[in-house]
Amino acid sequence: MQVLMALLAGLVFGLGLIMSGMTDPSKVIGFLDLAGQWDPSLAFVMGGAILVGVVAFRLAATRSQAILGESMRLPTARQIDRRLILGGLAFGAGWGLAGYCPGPALASLVTGGSKPLIFTIAMLAGMVIFEIHDRFSRSPAKKAA
Repeated sequence: MQVLMALLAGLVFGLGLIMSGMTDPSKVIGFLDLAGQWDPSLAFVMGGAILVGVVAFRLAATRSQAILGESMRLPTARQIDRRLILGGLAFGAGWGLAGYCPGPALASLVTGGSKPLIFTIAMLAGMVIFEIHDRFSRSPAKKAA
C-alpha cells in the first residue's frame, strides 16, 4: 500500500509540474531573468506549493503517525550552516543555468530529448560525488589525523 501511495503522490506531483510549466526550461529561465523579460507566473506556482506545504506540515506536526501507519519523521534541523548555504547556491546556479531542478527534470524525462537526460545524469553524478566526499570527510581515519 505504501508503494502504491508513493507512486500516486509522485504521479500527482509530476502532473502538477507539467501543468504548471515547470518542466519547460525557457519558462523557468524567464522566471529567473529579473533583468530581462521576467515571467512571474512560476511565483504563483511556488506560492501555491508553499501554502500547501505549510498546511501539510502543520497538520503533520500534530500527528504521531502518518495516514498509512508509519511513524512521523519530520525534519528537526533548524540551523543555517555553511553546507546549507553552499548547497542552496549550487542548487540555484544549476537551476538557473539549466532551467531544471530535480523534480521537473525527472518529469521531463518522459518527453524524451537529451537535455533532461543530460541534466539528470549530471545531477546523479553530483549526488554520488557528494556521498563519496561526505563519507570521506566523516570517516574516523580522517578525524583522527
